[in-house]
Formats: sequence, C-alpha cells, structure tokens
Amino acid sequence: MARQNGIIKLKGTIGDISFYKTSDGHLAREKGGVDASRIKNDPAFQRTRENGSEFGRAGKGGKVLRNAIRVLLQNAKDKRVVSRLTTDLLKVVKTDATNERGLRTIEDGDLSLLKGFDFNTNGKLGATLFAPYTASYDRALGDVVVDIAAFAPAIRIAAPSGTTHFKVVTGAAELDFAGETSAFENDETAVLPYDSTMGAAISLATTVPANSTNPVVIVLGVEFYQEVNGQMYPLKNGSYNALSVIEVDQA
Repeated sequence: MARQNGIIKLKGTIGDISFYKTSDGHLAREKGGVDASRIKNDPAFQRTRENGSEFGRAGKGGKVLRNAIRVLLQNAKDKRVVSRLTTDLLKVVKTDATNERGLRTIEDGDLSLLKGFDFNTNGKLGATLFAPYTASYDRALGDVVVDIAAFAPAIRIAAPSGTTHFKVVTGAAELDFAGETSAFENDETAVLPYDSTMGAAISLATTVPANSTNPVVIVLGVEFYQEVNGQMYPLKNGSYNALSVIEVDQA
C-alpha cells in the first residue's frame, strides 16, 4: 500500500495497480491475492475460512448494536467506530468456549469485554464525566436505571471550549445477535447550563423486554451545546460528545 502524492489523485485501476480513497487519504496498491474459489474449497485454507466466518459474525453483531443505539450514536461517533467495534466483538467471539472454532458466537463469548467501549475516541466518557454513577438492571422486569450523584458541571465534566450547556443521555439495548434484531429505549436530561452551580442528582430510567434471555447493553453519554441568540446548537457538530458502554448483562 502506497500513498498518492501530487495534485491529481487517481481512482480506479491501471494495469495491476488499484487507486482508491480512504479516511487516511488517497492510496494505491498492487492487485493480487489468492483466488476466491481456492480459499472457499482448498483444505489448506480451512483456518482462513474459520477466521473469515467469525470475523463476519463479529461484523454483523456490531451492526446489530449500532442499529439498536442509532438515536444516540448519530450524536457521538468517530470515523473508525465500525472497525473498532468489530475488532472488540471479534475478541468476544474468541472467548466462546462452547462452540468449535469457526462456529464461535458473540452471545456465547464474554461480552463483558465490551464494557468501557467508547463510540467516539474524540470524546471518551472516562475523560469527560467525573461524577460517580451506577447502573442497575432487573432482568425479570426489564427495568434499567442509571443514577448519577449530584455534581457541579464545570467541576465534574470536562467540556470542550465554547460549551455553554450539556445533556446527559443513556440507553439500554436488548440484543438478539443470532436473529439480528434488538429492542432499545433511551432517556435523557434536559439541556442543562454548564456552570459551577451544584446540580441535583440525576436518575435516568429505561425499559427493555422483561425476562429476556438475550444480552443487554447499557450506554451512557454526554452531549455538548453552545447557546447562540437563545438557540441551542450541538457544539462543533457533536464531534466531542461522549458515549460509552457502561454495563453488559448476559443471561
């Protein structure tokens, strides 16, 4: 893989060289690799097929989670969230001690590895919110509650320059990875002033299907705003908003 320099950037194929654009810039690489039919049928590529199957399963699982929390994710994500989430879910797949290699699944792996995953590396929750919080989940009832102790925003929230207001958001997603479906509910505070005044404790409540046998993922985030002429605008188009997995519960 080589980087394209110069004023004119190419896209497409010339001879055995492919030219393409990525988030890292305009790149070029030589065409090559093993024939697809050989990878699919040759016993020598059994490990490759197994790895590909599990990678695909991780990719589909990431899509299930992203689709579930889309209402929050659209306000707090980076350009590499898809690949980063797939990588972490592949690690989960590899912890599956029940199924054979190539057949391992997300739901049979250790999903607690997903705890602490930040959907936006430009605004990590651990470097944004410093107020103590807890998350509780009652599987029998499906009730999810996130409690945050009272805090002064300017002291307990590290906000980007230009912030005048903020909002705390949460969501709970019940995920059926095998069926590629989900159930999701979210809650949020009002848009609050970003100042040194001690605020009240925050309690946010959501509900997922009762008695579920599927994994439940709880996320928590902070969104930043700037007030201009009485109107609230997402600060820097939300590029520094935080959203992170704070709890995972497996049946």
